Amino acid sequence: MVSLQKKWRRFGQQVIYRLFLLLGFLVRRINRYQFERLAWAMGDFVYYVLRSRRRLVTTNLTIAFPEKDGREVDGIARRVYRNQAVNLLEVLRLPLIKGREDADELIDLYLDDFLAKTRNEGKGGILVSGHFGNWELAGVCIGLLVTPIAVVAKKLRNRLVNSEIERLRCLYGNSVIYKKQALRDGLKLLREGGVLTVLGDQSDPKGGFFMDFLERETSVYLGPAFLALRANVPMFALMCRRQENGKYVLEAEEIDTSDLSFSRDGIEELTRRYTRALEKYIYRYPEEWFWVHNRWKRSYIDKK
Repeated sequence: MVSLQKKWRRFGQQVIYRLFLLLGFLVRRINRYQFERLAWAMGDFVYYVLRSRRRLVTTNLTIAFPEKDGREVDGIARRVYRNQAVNLLEVLRLPLIKGREDADELIDLYLDDFLAKTRNEGKGGILVSGHFGNWELAGVCIGLLVTPIAVVAKKLRNRLVNSEIERLRCLYGNSVIYKKQALRDGLKLLREGGVLTVLGDQSDPKGGFFMDFLERETSVYLGPAFLALRANVPMFALMCRRQENGKYVLEAEEIDTSDLSFSRDGIEELTRRYTRALEKYIYRYPEEWFWVHNRWKRSYIDKK
């Protein structure tokens, strides 16, 4: 027999799933001005209500930006919440993108170097991004406007919401590779000339490699560097940020691998390089990064 706890868990997942679908239904029926106002209101609500989480955000920002005073930090924190709400609702509006014209109105792509190294040379490539800007929108628009890609993702606990998110990610030819199969399936894809997108600002639960990230030491995931050097494909740091006019800009910066070999030292050095590239964007546009989670919960001291 199914335990009462499992029944309540399933019921809760059903409720969240239905609310998720309802929110998507609603935001696809309002114009962009109304959508933006709704997102800002949602962001402000969470910012003011969830005080413990807000303290985590302001603490993270204060450490990363010691030169900023409390008012500046609070201003960035509030914009962080607004941007995360915009990102969520923008993902729910993805079905409104019916073709290239819709995507062109929403985003500007600057991917010439990436295309020169992959499409023109007939090679696969890795796009390493982070929880920066609208990373979900970036993947979908690349799939629609440039080439289908595979997205490395972690399965959500709510399988119903996970299936809906996967459907949205795969709307325009993309595919999803879940983290447990990422090394095997990702390597196969790259060797066949495919493009793999992975978030490179996540901690490694095994805590194998530690480095400074935004002024604090933390564990860093070596997977993207392992795949790039093992498959001998180019790597680019991919960033999708929102401009003041509401339109997104998508940029890809190549990470030099010419002097690196497939070795432990090479993998660690490439990890440092793409992490520094991600840091550069975060420092320049701090309101775009996901400061809401405790990125530094795994430190070298904790490991010891």
